[in-house]
Parts: sequence; C-alpha cells; structure tokens
Amino acid sequence: MNQQVTQTRIPAALQQQKRKRTAEFQRTCRLDTDTPQGVVHVVGTTLKTNLSRSAPPSSKFFSVKCTPNVEYGIKPSPPETSHLSPIPLNGNSVLLICMKRASQHENDSKLSVRYYGGDKEVLGHAVLHLTALEISLDVDADRDGVVEKNNPNKDSWTWGPNGHGAIVLVNCDSERRYWKKLDAEQKYISKESDLKDMSLMVLRTKGPAKLPKGYKLTMHISQSDAESVRIFRTKSTGADAMSNIFQNYATRDYPLVLSSEVLSQEVPYLGGEAKMKFYVEGLRFPDKDFNGLVSINLSLLEPISKCFPETPIFTDKVMFKVAPWIMTPNTLKPVEVYVCSTKDNYTFLKGMRNLVSNSGYKLKICHEYLNRGDRWMQDELEFGYIDSPHHWFPVVLDSPRDGKLEDFPYEELLGPDFGYVTRVAERKDVSTMDSFGNLEVSPPVTVNGKNYPLGRIIIGVAFPTATKGRNMTKVVQDFLWAQEVQEPIALYSDWLVVGHVDEFMTFVPAPDRKGFRLLLASPDAGFKLFRDLQKDGHGQAKLFDGLEDEEPISVDDIVNDDKFHNQNIYVQGCIDWNRDVLKRELGLEDEDIIDLPILFKLVDDRGVYRAVAYYPDMVNMIVLGKNLGIPKPFGPRVNGRCVLEAEMCSLMEGLGLRCTFIDNFASYHKLLGEVHCGSNVIREPYDFKWWNLEM
Repeated sequence: MNQQVTQTRIPAALQQQKRKRTAEFQRTCRLDTDTPQGVVHVVGTTLKTNLSRSAPPSSKFFSVKCTPNVEYGIKPSPPETSHLSPIPLNGNSVLLICMKRASQHENDSKLSVRYYGGDKEVLGHAVLHLTALEISLDVDADRDGVVEKNNPNKDSWTWGPNGHGAIVLVNCDSERRYWKKLDAEQKYISKESDLKDMSLMVLRTKGPAKLPKGYKLTMHISQSDAESVRIFRTKSTGADAMSNIFQNYATRDYPLVLSSEVLSQEVPYLGGEAKMKFYVEGLRFPDKDFNGLVSINLSLLEPISKCFPETPIFTDKVMFKVAPWIMTPNTLKPVEVYVCSTKDNYTFLKGMRNLVSNSGYKLKICHEYLNRGDRWMQDELEFGYIDSPHHWFPVVLDSPRDGKLEDFPYEELLGPDFGYVTRVAERKDVSTMDSFGNLEVSPPVTVNGKNYPLGRIIIGVAFPTATKGRNMTKVVQDFLWAQEVQEPIALYSDWLVVGHVDEFMTFVPAPDRKGFRLLLASPDAGFKLFRDLQKDGHGQAKLFDGLEDEEPISVDDIVNDDKFHNQNIYVQGCIDWNRDVLKRELGLEDEDIIDLPILFKLVDDRGVYRAVAYYPDMVNMIVLGKNLGIPKPFGPRVNGRCVLEAEMCSLMEGLGLRCTFIDNFASYHKLLGEVHCGSNVIREPYDFKWWNLEM
C-alpha cells in the first residue's frame, strides 16, 4: 500500500476545521501497538490521538506514514527535522488525522505510527485501518427554497435578512374534503399532496457499499421536540421495502421515522453516493411553553461489544423553527368576503353583494343550516396565514366563543391548503371579549426606530387597574404573544357592552404618510357636527327618520340633553386613553388619525354601566381595497342628504376611498353589532417574509 513519510505541519484542511466548531469535529481514538485498529472516520471531522499514551516504555521518538487519502498534523509542532528523521516524543504529543474524501471500500486507507528508543531502535508499530464516510443531514438553512449540502449554519436559527435556519409549517390543513381531520392529527401520509405542507430534509451519504459490521445510522429527537414535529422518509428500497410490502400505501411509501412514541430509529445506509429524503411535519404552533425551535439529530453509532450499547462517534444536527400564525391588516388586498344569511338580513346581504361585486372580489355566504341563526362572522374567526420559503397557505383561527357558528371554520373552511387552529379555554373563562371583533392588527409601522413590517396585533382588555373587569382569555393571549412577529398591543375596551376594539377603531389605506390612517370613533366630533347643524338652523332635522319601529329624534334633542352629553364625555375619555396608547405603540402623530362623528349611550350591563353606539357605528366598517362598506347611520338630513354620510364621504374621499353605506340597522345594529361584526375577509399574504424580521 502506497504510504507517505512523516508530515509535521498541520494540513490546510485541519486548520480550516479548527476554525469551524473544532470541539464538535474532534473525536478521540486510540492507537495499539499490539493489534491493528479499524476506525470509521467521517469526512469533515478530525481524529485525535495522544501519541505518548500508546507508546511502548522507553519511547523517545516516533514517525508517521499514511496513504494518499489521509492527512495528519502534529501538536505541538515539532522542531524542523529531515523528513526521514524520527520526531521527538513528549508527554503531550497529539496526532490529528483527517481524510480528504469518502472511501470506496472498507479499510481502504491506512495510517501507521512507529515508536523508537533513544538510539532510534524500533520499539513498536501501531496501525489504523481507516474507512471514510461522508455524512450530511441537510435542510434549507439559507431559506431559499432549496436544500443545500452541509450548510455550516444548519444547526442554529437566527432572524433577519442575513439570518439562517430552516422553517417548518404546522400541517394544520386537511387533504380530505369529507370526514375531515387535521393532517397533523394523522400519523401517516395519505396523499402525496400532503408532502408540500412539510419541510424537506435530505440525508446525503457517500462511502463503501455497506457500513463496517456493527455500525449504523440513527436519527433521534428529544421528547419535548417530538411533541412539536413528526418525521417521515421516502419510500423504502430493497429488502426494507419487501418487509413493508403488506402495509398500506402511506406507511409503505412514506414510513414514519420519528414521533412522540418513537424518539430514535435506525435509518438505512444506502451505500455509494446516495440521498434519502425525509419530510418534517410541524404539529403545533409556538405558544407560551414552546418557542418554536426544534432540533433533529443523526448519529453514526459504533459497536463496542455485545454487552454494551453502541457509542455515537459522529452526530449531525439541524434546527427548524415552526412558522408563526400571521394576521392580515385592512391594507392588504382582499381575496374573499364571508357573511351569513339569516331570516332577517336580506337588506344587509343585498348591500354586501353589491359592494363586493363592484369591488371585484368573491362573496361567500354561510347559509342558515350551518350558521343556525348566528350572524357574527367576525366574532367566530380570524383569518391569517402561515409561510415558509417553499409553501404558504391561509389558516383560520377559531375563537373560543363557540356560538352557533362554531362548526363553520372546521367544516367549511378547513381543507387542502386551508389550515385551522384554535385555542380551547375553560368555559367559565370565556366572555364576549374572546370574540374576534376584539382582535385586530395594524398595518406595518416603525416605532422609535423599531420596524414592525407585519404590523402589530391589537386586543381589547379591562382597564389595567381594574380588579373585576373582563379580559380576553389567557390561552388566546398566550398564543398571540408567542407568535412573536406581530407584537400585541392591549387597549382598554371593557367600557363597551360588547367590549370589542372594532367598535371604536379601524385602519384604512392612504396614499401618503404611513400608507394608512387610523380611524377613531369620536363623540366630540359628533357633538361638534350636531351643534354646527343647530347653529345653521337645522335643529329640527331628525335622526332615524323613516325607520320602522324607531322614534325619530331631533338634533336639538341631542344637543340639549346634558345627561347624554356627559355620557359621551365619559366615552371620549375612554377613547382618548386608547388614542394615546395607539400613538405611542404605533408611532403615530395626530395627522395619522381621523376622528369620525359617532355618539354612544350608556346602558346597564348587569349592574355596570357600559357603552353602545347610539346610531350605526360607522367605524365598524369593512375595507375592500379603496372601497369601504360602512353602516348606514340614518342621521339627520339636510338638503336631502344624510349629514353623517356626507361628513364620512368628505373625510374618506380625500384619501381616494369610496364609501358605500349598507343598511344593517335592524339586522345588526339593534343586536349591538354592525357591518364589520357580520363579515370577514381573507386577504393576500404579505410580500415581506417573517423570517427577515430584525428581532
């Protein structure tokens, strides 16, 4: 066998490995002057042996020879000598060994160490027979949609455009259209279409036709991580396939490798230069007790003896982060609009059909057999999405309110590439605050130099100092906070009977400034408008004129009602508190906010006075691009036109927005809701990728 003579410098390959995670790459091996040793080496790692420990007594010098595929270095570096001269041996002499490429056959490379006495006489001879393997467990660590080979950053995860780390989606859709079940709740792959919902992981190996006797490859995961992901592999080959021939299609072609019940399993070594595909399936979203990070390990095990377990001599690790659930603000392009059909909302439906059709979008109607009289589409669910470099799909968050619409998200929305997630609270903890009219999201903002390119979630809670107020249930709040990418803001909404943030605020697109305006209900603006009407001689103009079962009320009656005015002063104070929070947390100025003339009244809500909108609450609108579907307010008319509608149009048309007023008075307003409460919108996802956030 062709051998090289003594080499005293540290080769470039070893120096490079030293710079890259040296502690992970080095493995100690032993020399034996009595028996030749067979060693399996993984290319890219380093074998380390202490030369003095295996030296025969009285050894003073040594020399090293190796075959061409082997490189070595000696530490500490010995003094310069002739390449034919033995090297002085000291107590801390270390030999570092690496191999340049994979072996074609078992033991096809060799390294030998010869020991000498003081007179250069030979005292012993140690031989290593080396078999080199290339092993790499690979993922899309650079997040370009392609699984690259042996990315040096594959075992960690960082944020930002220059960050790294693979991403996995929660497999929360259903490939079934009937007898539905979340794909993540099945421990098998029923259709190949399900594979795109998973993240590809590739095991690349190169080496002899088979591993040396007793060696094997094992994939393993921690118990905690196994609760969050599941791993399948591609169809079996050879004898492995024959053993599965009587199993069903899914198990046979995509066998389950790791799960919460199986934390470690041997994987086939295919021999030669080969690739094996694995599919990583996300099982749960980030939450209070889970930061979304999971690690998967592949180890090469070495046999010791029949009495002892195998020992890992090499481990490769990859890390994934579970993609968060992301909400979509009013400024993103709509795709579909959802409303309910009930026995008494024909007028509302007619207005919505016209608005959606004229806006160029699709209208989906949930009929009575499914909604069972529950018209509050916004309160039952919130649309969002999940995203990765290779795939995305919409995901509906089902609220804990579980009204008569409770079956709609699961039975009608869940399907192929349409996911579902919910958080279950104790019934005693659920209140009106858990309806998703109380869950909104801002457009992208920058606050004191910090960017929120996906906006910020907005929820309503009790006043911070309240001891008995209503709050959104903890399991939902924990879920929202754990998604990380849209840091929530808590507003005070418990002053309202229904208690939802969409009763006093919304966002609309704008062509200037930050690209949007915050709209706020404003009793002050309402009273100013009515006082101006009175001053201009329109005090007898009436609200609700012509409405069935509603007694008209004049502008004079409103302006002169001190009790009513004081109630609205209180409401304005509540809104002003939220205004200050929103300005601070969203980085807004007063020029970014538009006040809408909306009045409220206080009613007794189980012993506590809380507010409801006095006339249809125009801020509770649906935003479809530049078209706004606004509750028709039935305000006082001057020269044949409703002054509230005229004021609204004046405020919105300056932003290039078109107002359509929808009659929801009897079917929604009198039930303490409006257009937004009774509708929902699926929107396109952001172009911005969540993993590029600077955290």
